[in-house]
Amino acid sequence: MSSCLGLYVENNLIKYAKVVRDHDDVKVESFGIKFYDRIGDAIRQIIAETYSYKVPVSINLSEETYNYFYFFNLLNKNDLKKAIETEFDSYCFDKGYNRNALETRYALVSDLQDKEKIKAIYISTNKIEINNKLQDLEGASVSTITVMPMAIANIANLKAKEGYMIVNIEEKTTVTTIIDKKVYHVDKIENGMKTILDSISEKENSYSKAYEICKNSTIYTMEGKELQEEENLYLEDIMPTLYQIVEQVRTIVDNSLNKIDTIYLTGSACVINNIDLYFQEYLKDQKCEILKPYFIPNSVKVNMKDYIEVNSAIALAMQGLGYGIRNMNFKKASLMESLPDWMKIEVGGKKNKNSTNAGQPKKKINFSFSLKGGLDKAERWLLRTAIGILCLFLIYSGFSIFLNNQFTSRQKEVEDNIQGTLTQISLANQDLTTINSKTTTYEEMTQDLEEYGQAKTDSNRTKDIIPTLLSEIMYAIPTGVTITSIQNTSGTHIVINAESSEYDQLGYFVGRIKNDLILRDTISTSGVKQGNVIKIVIEGELP
Repeated sequence: MSSCLGLYVENNLIKYAKVVRDHDDVKVESFGIKFYDRIGDAIRQIIAETYSYKVPVSINLSEETYNYFYFFNLLNKNDLKKAIETEFDSYCFDKGYNRNALETRYALVSDLQDKEKIKAIYISTNKIEINNKLQDLEGASVSTITVMPMAIANIANLKAKEGYMIVNIEEKTTVTTIIDKKVYHVDKIENGMKTILDSISEKENSYSKAYEICKNSTIYTMEGKELQEEENLYLEDIMPTLYQIVEQVRTIVDNSLNKIDTIYLTGSACVINNIDLYFQEYLKDQKCEILKPYFIPNSVKVNMKDYIEVNSAIALAMQGLGYGIRNMNFKKASLMESLPDWMKIEVGGKKNKNSTNAGQPKKKINFSFSLKGGLDKAERWLLRTAIGILCLFLIYSGFSIFLNNQFTSRQKEVEDNIQGTLTQISLANQDLTTINSKTTTYEEMTQDLEEYGQAKTDSNRTKDIIPTLLSEIMYAIPTGVTITSIQNTSGTHIVINAESSEYDQLGYFVGRIKNDLILRDTISTSGVKQGNVIKIVIEGELP
C-alpha cells in the first residue's frame, strides 16, 4: 500500500488530497481547501493535519510552455531523441531563449492526420520556478513536480477511440484534448477563476468569502426558473468571464481536426451551480458534464461535489503514485533517491535494543598474513583474490578512461553538428526574410482587392436584408419589450440588446425570433436583473 499527498497551489489558495493506492484500488483518505497568506506555513499545516510527514508530495507547475514537433516514425529511439532536442534548440535560438535555463520533458503520440509521423508534445519551464517550488516545500518529501493539464487526465473515465476535452477552470484555464485515451494537445486560456475571484474580493475584501459566494451562485438557463435577486447579485462579476471562456472553448472545438464526443468541466469554477448546463447551451454537438474521479462511487454517503472541488489535487496525487505519463516529473532525482532500496543507508539512526545482536561484540576478520615462510591454503587464496581484484580494477580503470574519451569526442561532434545546423537555419531565415520583404507589396495589393470584393459582396447581399429584418422584428416584438440597440457586428452577425420588466415577454420575443426564422442559429444570454428591468442579449445570423 502506497500513498501520496497532492498539492495544487495557486495565489492565495491550496487544494490538497491524500490518495492511497492498494494494488488497483484507489481511495482519497483526506482532502480540503486552504486559503493562505504565507505558503510555507500553510503547507506545513496541511502536512500536519493529514499526517503526511514522510508521505511523498506531488505538486503542480504553473508557468510551463507547450510546443509541438512532428517527425517520421521510422526514426529509432536515439535518433528521434536527438531530432527532438535539435528542434527545440532551434526554437530557443529563434526566440532568443537561454536553453540552459529551461527544464524540459516530452511525450510522444501518433499523428492522427498522418500515420507515418509522430507528434512530440514538448513542455518546458524555467528552472527558477522549480527551485521556488522546492523552497516552498522545504522539509517535505517532494517526489513529483508535474504539469496540471497532463495530469488531469488521470481521474477521467476515458473510453478507447473516443475524443474528449477536459476544460480545467482554475486560476487560469487549460483545455486538454484526449483522443483514444491519450493526451493529444493542450490549449491555454488566460481567463479563469482569478478574474472572477479578484472582482468579487474587491467588493467583499476577502478572497475566501469571494470563493464561498461563487459556491452559492447559480446560473439559470433560458429554460430555468426565475432568477432570485439575492442569489445572483454577483453574476455580473461571473458571467462575462464564463462567456469569454466558453467562446474560446467553442473556437478550440470548431478548429479541432478530431471529433470531440464529451467535454469535461473541472476546476474551481465547477463550484458555480449549473455551469455544465451553461456550457451545454453553447456546445450543442458535445456532451458537457462535470468531471468526477472515476474511482469514487456515487452514493448518498459521498458528497461528490466536495471531491470534484479538489480534482486537481487528486490528479496530482495519482501522478505521484505512478499513474499517467511517467516521464512528466520535472523534479530530478537525487543520487540517493535513484539508488535501489537495498543500497540505501540511514545515517544517525538508532539501534534497536531488542535486536538479537544488541550487546554482542562485532566479529573481526583478520586479512593480514606474512610472506615469511610458506603460505598456507587460506593465505594463498587471499593473495590470489587480492591480485584478481587489482587486475579487475586496472582493467576497469583503463576501460573507463577509453569510454570517457570516446564520449567526449562524440559529444564534441554532436555539439559541432548542432552549431552547424543552427548556422544553416539562421542563413535560411535570413533568405526567408528577404523573400518575404519582396512579396509584401503583392500581398497587400491582393488583400486590398479581396477586401474590396468582399465588401462589395456584403453590401449587395445585405442591401435589402436589413430593412426586412427591422420590419420582421417590428411585428414580432411584444408590447412589454424594449430594444435598446441592434448591431450588425460582422458579416451577417446581428446582436440585439433588449430589456423588459417581465421574463415571459423576453422569452416570447426570443421564441418568435427562433420560430419565425428571423435570425438563424439564435442564442441568448441568461437574464441580468438591474432594479426592475431585466436585460438580455440575443445573437444570430441573417437568413
